[in-house]
Amino acid sequence: MLHRKLGNTGIAVAKIALGTMYFGSETPEEGAFAILDTFIEAGGNLIDTSDVYVGGLSERIIGRWFAARPRDVTERVILASKGRFGSGQDVNAIGLSRRHLHRALNASLDRLGLETIDLYQLHASDMHTPVEETLSFLDEAVRAGKIHYIGLSNFTGWQLQLIISTAKAMGVQVPVTLQPQYSLLSREIEWEIVPAALHNGIGLLPWSPLAGGFLSGKYERGGTAPADSRAGSEKPLYQWISEEYAESERNWATIDAVVRIAKQIGATPAQVALSWIADRPGVIAPIIGARTVEHLRNNLGAAELTLDNEATTFLETISAPISGGYPYGAFGAGQRARWLQDGTPVPVQPYARGSDHPTGRA
Repeated sequence: MLHRKLGNTGIAVAKIALGTMYFGSETPEEGAFAILDTFIEAGGNLIDTSDVYVGGLSERIIGRWFAARPRDVTERVILASKGRFGSGQDVNAIGLSRRHLHRALNASLDRLGLETIDLYQLHASDMHTPVEETLSFLDEAVRAGKIHYIGLSNFTGWQLQLIISTAKAMGVQVPVTLQPQYSLLSREIEWEIVPAALHNGIGLLPWSPLAGGFLSGKYERGGTAPADSRAGSEKPLYQWISEEYAESERNWATIDAVVRIAKQIGATPAQVALSWIADRPGVIAPIIGARTVEHLRNNLGAAELTLDNEATTFLETISAPISGGYPYGAFGAGQRARWLQDGTPVPVQPYARGSDHPTGRA
């Protein structure tokens, strides 16, 4: 399997990462062990979890897998976890304060049965806590050997830049990755978050690269989702996400295109969607969540697939998010453009051609 650097580090990770959000719920422990074994045997090495996945059970299952496998297998793993969210009614059992992260990190290490987490990620921002407080704790945790590298998840563009600039000014550990939601049906991060990540050499680890299963081609426009699928689930989160995807005609057109391309090249729709996202600028590895070994093996086929320019361009065009004129659309982009007389075309403002619309003419 193709490997890439984990952001600005010396670590190499496979082109596809494994997510474990449902270990202990949708996937029982025995099935989780089989998925982990299959992933490592296929050449994968980056495994992602969190302290809140199934109330910490995901971490416990991974810890028991580590304990049950020989060292020459487990040493291949680059393990990532997260801290920020909490449970219960304690107002301080959440956020990015030194107190909470100290407890969350130690609890994760205890559940995993490990001394060090390779990539410890802030699960989301917390603007109630000074970034200096958060960064100083993480730096101390790295120096204490509890963390190797720092990552972020679900940060906006300005928050990402704030964290990085502050870390550099403080002379402490700088984050190396960002884990955002990103897929053919969710591309709005390309307006500011991706440019900020590229500018700072931050690698992207997209979550939900198949848009909750929509890009696997198993749902039909106007159809009823199977009861055993996430869209057909009774869980409010799944219902809300599925409704958001299903209400967009652009999304259905994109799904139709993915299915059509998959048939043309003899691949599955999921493999096409994963191949597209894996080759986007700044992306290290999309994180796939598989409920069964069969699902995992199917998705891992994307690691060997590279779409041609025609298919890539078509998917990029049909799935392009609608940004409006400002600040992310043509007008805003024109405002920021600059011609350096270096042979590139002179940027033309979108309003230069005027309008033929009746309400746009004097």
